[in-house]
Amino acid sequence: MPVTSKTVLKPVDDTAVLRPGPVLSIIIPCYNERDNVEPLYKAVVAAVTHYDWELIFVDDNSPDGTIDVVWRLAQTDSRVRGILRVGRRGLSSAVIEGVLSSSATVVAVMDGDMQHDERLLEPMMNTIVREGYDVAVGSRHVEGGDNSGLASRWRLFLSNAGIRLAQFCLPVRVTDPMSGFFAVRRDLFVRSVGDLSGTGFKILLDMLLVQQATPRVAELPFVFRTRHAGESKMDRKILFQFMHMIVRHMLRRKKRVLSPTVSP
Repeated sequence: MPVTSKTVLKPVDDTAVLRPGPVLSIIIPCYNERDNVEPLYKAVVAAVTHYDWELIFVDDNSPDGTIDVVWRLAQTDSRVRGILRVGRRGLSSAVIEGVLSSSATVVAVMDGDMQHDERLLEPMMNTIVREGYDVAVGSRHVEGGDNSGLASRWRLFLSNAGIRLAQFCLPVRVTDPMSGFFAVRRDLFVRSVGDLSGTGFKILLDMLLVQQATPRVAELPFVFRTRHAGESKMDRKILFQFMHMIVRHMLRRKKRVLSPTVSP
């Protein structure tokens, strides 16, 4: 029998139960985090009980098979998704791809190494959804926070120096702009994508630097834990990328200030 529009198109089943999507997408950029995937998933299951959520692991083709663990886990829980990136790497660009794959109203970003406290995810959501903030930052530098989980004095020095420099450049006061643990309204993040550098590890700082209007930012304390498994990705290349991002944004800001205003 020939295929016609009558045989292809079917009426919508009014009895079908529609399931709304998650209101929170948790973006996990990862590289060689195989042993952290399941512990992180179980921790999120236990911690986030009042919001519908999804976990989006964005893996840069890890040689340790991280994505295979993610995909096996996704077969048992549809709230887990895995994005495999081949031929490109970088935490910031991975976060951007993860956010753009989401339709949730709020997206959270956290590391895949268990150093970020998943119990802060619900308070972050409350801060945005109930209190009206645009961004909720997990801070190591407000009362109750701590960064003792940093692996070495070198990393501690880089973090503190970076914070001081970043605060000098930011249009909004944030005690921990170098934090990799935060939640944000997805529409705000998406509007910022075209101006982001997309390089380095500090996507929060990158996002805050490009805002034309000052966002409402809340900081919530958390204790930066020691790594559960695997090795730190911090190296000299990250420091170079950080400095390049700062210089790039400062030059863009200077250009906007010096550009003549065009009258209508």
